[in-house]
Amino acid sequence: MEKFLKSAWGDVFAVIAGVLFTLAFAPFDYAYLVFIALAFFRLSLIDLGVKRSTLRGFLFGLGLFGLGVSWVFVSLVVNQQSGLALPVLMTFLYCSFWAIFPAIVAFLYAKICVNSKIDWLIFACVWMFVEYIRGEWALGGFPWLQVAYSQLETPLTGYAPVLGVYGSGLVVTMISALMAELFITSTYRIRNLLVIICLFSTGVLLQSVSWTDVSGKPLKVSLIQGNIAQKDKWAVENRNATLKQYYDDTAAHWQSDLILWPETAIPAYFNDVKQDYLLPLEQEAQVHHTDIITSLPYKDKDGKLYNSVLVLGENRGIYKKIHLLPFGEYLPWQPVSGYILGLMNVRLGRFSSGEIDQPLLKAAGHHFVTSICYEDAFGEQSIRYVEQAKFLVNVTNDGWFDGSIEPYQHMQIARMRALESGRYLLRVTNTGVSAIVDDKGKVTKQAAIMERVVLTSDIRPMSGLTPYARIGDKPVIFFIVLIICYSLVSRYYFRCEGWFHG
Repeated sequence: MEKFLKSAWGDVFAVIAGVLFTLAFAPFDYAYLVFIALAFFRLSLIDLGVKRSTLRGFLFGLGLFGLGVSWVFVSLVVNQQSGLALPVLMTFLYCSFWAIFPAIVAFLYAKICVNSKIDWLIFACVWMFVEYIRGEWALGGFPWLQVAYSQLETPLTGYAPVLGVYGSGLVVTMISALMAELFITSTYRIRNLLVIICLFSTGVLLQSVSWTDVSGKPLKVSLIQGNIAQKDKWAVENRNATLKQYYDDTAAHWQSDLILWPETAIPAYFNDVKQDYLLPLEQEAQVHHTDIITSLPYKDKDGKLYNSVLVLGENRGIYKKIHLLPFGEYLPWQPVSGYILGLMNVRLGRFSSGEIDQPLLKAAGHHFVTSICYEDAFGEQSIRYVEQAKFLVNVTNDGWFDGSIEPYQHMQIARMRALESGRYLLRVTNTGVSAIVDDKGKVTKQAAIMERVVLTSDIRPMSGLTPYARIGDKPVIFFIVLIICYSLVSRYYFRCEGWFHG
């Protein structure tokens, strides 16, 4: 086994293990493959040397992101008709960039592994530390394919309301590292098996706990999935037909307490449609005692553009998106990125970020937490004011990725926010996946993808706080950093091995 892992075949299987890692996520949902992939990854790094370990981490990352974010290619080709050469190159570079992060995991682990009884814990903490940096800081944060999302249908989902996505991910990586430990040594095999069983059993027990309570009468909600093709969405000649479609679907559901439209459902600036469309719509909603949550671009008096959510009804309010999408709503790495995307005829927005301390919007008599597009991938943003909120709302447009795996991955990510906060989530998208998720992270109703659908159901307003909503990510991240610092001190001072010795 050791000879095989150190050979070129070990490099080949590192790519395969990366692919297996991605197969644990939606839409494939082979959740337990993540343990096999991470266990192999840890085994493959033992006594390999820093340079070879780093290469192997990069190869693992190529398999992981090569399949996992292949939807980038779809967004560049299917929606832009820009040929193949540049999209292929851009997709490869994009996947290669994110593959650097597993390479960093391998590099750090090779540097700080101390051959101690807790090397399995050190591996888990290094993985999660790098995952945290990738998810919160790299290019504004890219929390895709984080390990905890793969476990929404397993007993380990019980950890999410307590520890959040990073704490739950730490449990997953600990189990994976302990599985690898079973092949490394027989000395602590019984102990390692008992720890694995204990971690799973604790997850089962935590699943049975209700952290939040029902607060108020059920609300009837209708989510309108318009299914407007991305290539048609902003064509001026289609605007009136789009506005009529959303009005007709809304008028058919005036019996609902709350009606929701997807991200930028209105393909026009607020001031362009305020008098002739929005005000009459709001007046009609008030007559029927219904509130509407819609979304459209907003331009302020200084000319700044915002991606926004608008509430029409008794409590009109507006939310301006805080966490902008890189390469979608703003361009990092200028001027290179702008030049390349210009060659590909990819048109992007130039949006500004909204204030971080915006007051919660209110609809159907309750405050709610708002997120636009991939803002639902950031746990601490969703819990910032959740104590005042009775439910969560996410509006998005995954129409850029039609026919790919991205909408299913995004839906999986959104479910975690409901679980972490102990709140129902109303998620409405342009082309799918639109769904209603309960306070346990379970999908209670879901629309078919790529169809014009109005999804109607009842939800329960919730109050109270989960442990994660109270403490956030900081305690888990502190623990992770503490273990890494311990391993550094142990390696450098107690074993007299310098940092730069491979």
